Amino acid sequence: MNPALAGLIGAGVALVGCLFFYLIHRGREGWRQLEAQRNADKVSQELRDVLTLIPSGVVMVGPHDEILVANEQALTLNLARGNRLGFPELLELVRTVRASGEPYRGPVTRAMLPGSDPVEIQARLAPFDDDRVLVLADDESSQRRVDAVRRDFVANISHELKTPIGAVSVLSEAVEAAYDDPEAVKKFATRLQMETARLAELINQIIDLSRLQSEDPMLASEVVDINDVVTEAVSRSRERANQREVSLIVARTGEAFVLGDQWQLTDAVTNLVQNAISYSGERARVTISVMCVGTDSDPQVEIKVSDNGIGIRPEDQERVFERFYRVDYGRSRESGGTGLGLSIVRHIAGAHGGSIRLWSRPGQGSTFTLSLPTYLGPRPDAESDEE
Repeated sequence: MNPALAGLIGAGVALVGCLFFYLIHRGREGWRQLEAQRNADKVSQELRDVLTLIPSGVVMVGPHDEILVANEQALTLNLARGNRLGFPELLELVRTVRASGEPYRGPVTRAMLPGSDPVEIQARLAPFDDDRVLVLADDESSQRRVDAVRRDFVANISHELKTPIGAVSVLSEAVEAAYDDPEAVKKFATRLQMETARLAELINQIIDLSRLQSEDPMLASEVVDINDVVTEAVSRSRERANQREVSLIVARTGEAFVLGDQWQLTDAVTNLVQNAISYSGERARVTISVMCVGTDSDPQVEIKVSDNGIGIRPEDQERVFERFYRVDYGRSRESGGTGLGLSIVRHIAGAHGGSIRLWSRPGQGSTFTLSLPTYLGPRPDAESDEE
């Protein structure tokens, strides 16, 4: 036989073989997807209704690690994201329980992004028939954090309230003493209004921070479009930016959705943007960018707020998220800052299963990165179209 013809025949046989194995693989994948759908259909509506009443996070996991059903608390704890388990540590534990047939009761630690403390939840896992696994989980670490935060919060707040209250008292006495000098009265009244506004802002932020330190920090849990959050935050900050002649630049890479409280997330981004404006010089530039990063098993949305301002010294970077801590006290008072903005951002990030990171260099500027777990379920507009 001609060698060229023999080689051509051999190549054809190899191609047919590869195609055959590819079709087998696709057939298996299709069968697995069909079986997963059948398993999901087995979960009765009555069971779904019962799970919504359980205060713990509950997830029923199918034989191929697919999510058959998950209640709202499970989504809040990031136990489930779309049709997959929320983090690798839980997936490994589910597979162990399925293989051993033995239930598990104890802690599960979720590794967070570098620079963030891991989150520990108390979980109970039980194997069911057909290789299904039931997961129940509670976040008890949040209560321990709340207790610790409340103790030192009360110690700090009295000192911070004394300053504006004392200023209001002194200025009101000055107004009374200068009743026959209209110019002095006007001057003291203007200062009095400034201190009153500062006191009102401080009280509002104390209320916000107290709520964020509660057992249920999120007022609402819904699918949030991060682009809407950034647009609203920039709108809130536009007037302050114009006063300092600071340019606000927004860069988006596409759609990005998370599960959480839209107004809290907007407050967090607003605090970051206004903080960047306050610590930038006149005619400076503040950039807000949105990117989707991470792996297929743990996708994240990153919101970066960058400025080319004064920067933050390394020894101060560890403390900027503490309550009432100010890098530059004089600049903070001049801009009406309370020292609570970045602390609120950190608590909002934690309530949403995310984190906040800082890069800064004195004289070059700073970049704050707010990372949040990506929402992998159906989009709200897709659900409305189906209806």
